[in-house]
Amino acid sequence: MTSIGWLGVWLLALAGAAILIELAVMGVWTGRLARRGRAVALQLQAQRSLLQADVERLRLLVEETQRLWEPYARVLRWLQHPLVVALLASLQRRWAAG
Repeated sequence: MTSIGWLGVWLLALAGAAILIELAVMGVWTGRLARRGRAVALQLQAQRSLLQADVERLRLLVEETQRLWEPYARVLRWLQHPLVVALLASLQRRWAAG
């Protein structure tokens, strides 16, 4: 073989070594990334459970509020009727006029 032929062989060997080094670095980085991903997943799971508890507590509070407002529901519906609103607005204008 000529010297240029040997140069090609050495370049091929160096390229193979470079590929192996890159694969090793990629393996290390992949391992680190996987560990970080698992840590983030655990944090997310913990936050999700806290959020679920808060949502459940909020749902119970909304149900309790609705239950407490039940006696006033008829009065509130009555006060929101358009004729009652017009009557109250008319009275307000009369009182403002003096």
